Amino acid sequence: MDSNFNSTIMIKVFIVDDHEIIREGLKKILKEEADLKVVGEAQDGDEALAKIEDVDCDIILLDMNMPGRNGLDLLGDIKNLRPKVHILVLSIHPEDKFALRTLKAGASGYLCKDTALEELVIAIRKIHTKGRYLSTTLAEQLAFDFMPEKDQLPHETLSNREQEIMIMLASGKKVKEIAKDLQLSISTVFTYRVRIFEKLKLRSNVELTHYAIINKLVD
Repeated sequence: MDSNFNSTIMIKVFIVDDHEIIREGLKKILKEEADLKVVGEAQDGDEALAKIEDVDCDIILLDMNMPGRNGLDLLGDIKNLRPKVHILVLSIHPEDKFALRTLKAGASGYLCKDTALEELVIAIRKIHTKGRYLSTTLAEQLAFDFMPEKDQLPHETLSNREQEIMIMLASGKKVKEIAKDLQLSISTVFTYRVRIFEKLKLRSNVELTHYAIINKLVD
């Protein structure tokens, strides 16, 4: 606990993550801070949307990698429902590849889960007081992203859903698995696969995996 932090303001936090062990870990961290209070939790997007409408919260911790509803779509739905609530995204993906998409969709900050334990409390307080949390690396990337005549890499032209499915395919998941995880029909996933291959000018999953590795989109 940060014993030097003195505040009479209580920051109310709502947690959205499909893993109970993650939710419990986050609650344990926040419980150690006198100015932070967990006021609710949800294990998927539908439950989150049903609960947050009536919950008084300042910040939502949102996992972007839950089964079902696309993370960015859910982020947009939450912002439409509660436009004044700040959203801090937690993701397994490194910030240099995915953070900008979440910020443009309305998030107030982005943390990779690998560093979330170290930066979580700092990020929450920064967002509550300043409205946004950006690491130095992300701030530089954000500035560069808005420079004129910036060349786009092929995968940056993909829609949010296309990029999500691209990562899953490149990670070795089969179409049937993706359809089940995202609650889509198999034919719909095949359609997305065709679009992805066309936009990236690729012909096989092997080429897709190679592309994703080269561009550090997967490990």
